[in-house]
Parts: sequence; C-alpha cells; structure tokens
Amino acid sequence: MPTIADPKPLSTETVREDIVRALAEDLGEGDPTAALVGESVQACATVIAREPAVLCGTAWFEMAFQAFDANATISWEASDGDAIAAEQRICTISGTARALLSAERTALNLLQTLSGTATTAHRYRERIADLPVTLLDTRKTIPGLRSAQKYAIRCGGASNHRMGLYDAILIKENHLAMFDSLSAAFNAARELFPKLSVEIEVEHLHQLEEALTAGVDIVLLDNFTVQAMREAVALRNNRNSKTLLEASGGITLDNIRAVAETGVNRIAIGALTKDLRAIDLSMRMEMVG
Repeated sequence: MPTIADPKPLSTETVREDIVRALAEDLGEGDPTAALVGESVQACATVIAREPAVLCGTAWFEMAFQAFDANATISWEASDGDAIAAEQRICTISGTARALLSAERTALNLLQTLSGTATTAHRYRERIADLPVTLLDTRKTIPGLRSAQKYAIRCGGASNHRMGLYDAILIKENHLAMFDSLSAAFNAARELFPKLSVEIEVEHLHQLEEALTAGVDIVLLDNFTVQAMREAVALRNNRNSKTLLEASGGITLDNIRAVAETGVNRIAIGALTKDLRAIDLSMRMEMVG
C-alpha cells in the first residue's frame, strides 16, 4: 500500500495525556454496560475502513485499549501515513471483552478524526504536489487535540504552521490596530523577540509595500484574489526581496492550484483541521473460546 508520509511520532506522554482526558470524558465513574460481561471473558475485534483514507492515530488507538487491559494486543495491517482502501482490514485486536467494549468508542473516535485530518491534508496536497509551494495548517484545531491534529497534518503530507502563540509572531489586523503603522508593529516585534520569525497579515498591496520595505520575514496575503496574488508576487520579485508570501483565506480544493500557480511560497488553510469529516471505520467483535 502506498505511504503518503512517514512523520516523526509524538511522544508517548503526549498521546497518554490525550487518552487520559478522552477516557475520563467517556468513562466517568465506570462502564455498567461492559460490566454485564464476565471479567475473564476474552474477545477479538477487527477494524475495517469503509472508505479510502490516509490512516492516522494508531498510537492513540492502541493506548485506549491498553488503558483497560495492559495485555491487549493490536496487529496492524497499515501504519500512520499509509493510504488505505475501502473495505480494507486495518487491524485486529485481542484482549478482555470488557476492555474492548469500554475503549471502543474513544479509540475509534480518535482514529477516525485523525485519519480524517490526514486525509483532508492529503487531498489538498495532491492538487499542488508538483508545484514549489508549502501547504500549511493553522491554529484552527480541535481544542485539546492540537498536537494530535498537527501530527495528522504531517501524516497527510502537508506541513505545520506555528504550533501556538509561543513559537512565532503573527501580527494580524487586530494587532495592527494597536499600532500607528505596520512598520511600528514589526519593529516592536523584532526588538522584543529578535530570534522569532515575524509574519504580518496584509489586506492590500500598499500594506505589502510597507512590509517589504520594513524587511518582514513572511507576509500573509489575507483573502487576496488570484490576480492580486500575482501582483503581490511580482512586486516582491521586482524588489529582489527575500520576504516569503503566504496565501490564506477562501482557499478550497477547487482553487488551490490556481493560488499555487501565482508563485506564492506558502498556502495556509484552516479547513485542513477545522472543517474535517471523520473517516468511516467499523469495528466488529466476537468472543474467543
């Protein structure tokens, strides 16, 4: 099966934090339905994909079951970043019936959601794979699952923008409203945080001119038309500027290629994480012995 991407996995502790939080939300004080089944009963289960996708979330899936049964085993037939087909068996699970019953929903929720994120990222990336442009996510992630969704983006073959507010400066329109000028905002950022990259959002070409003059690292072209993007790229190139241009706002599967062909360096799309649809997966159990 083709592998879309092979990203570095997240730390075990990061995955565990997600699982502890998710299981606490679902389990509460216990699972009385699963308690109807004898404690020693063993079971096995198979997970099938009901549609084509890019798989992501195997570490979360495993840890959800092992939180109930440390000896539960999962045999995978695909890995994170692999393309999977409709009706393909993804894995088999063996463990106590109670563990499989109690962990099923949390495990599937995470696997379906993260696979949905990876699949969306891959679909966008496919449209521009032959062009020299970087596809980025944004901070529009599911609260509490940012690291997981950012990992899924990488599984889908795209790249991450900043992880949060802490690791880069992005000066947007509401920040600019607090300053006399774009240049003043940039100079304040450079003075206070000389080691951080500085990106500034612009809405008009005259703002871009000011940003280029100031030497801004990255300029975000907010909701520019394709024609305006071409003009922005030409303006940057005519100045022999090293400023990177990033397009964002209103970019869809239908127009992403036209945007990439303007010559922008980066395309950031909130829909990669915000407007996702979970992949349809099915898990079927049976008693062993």
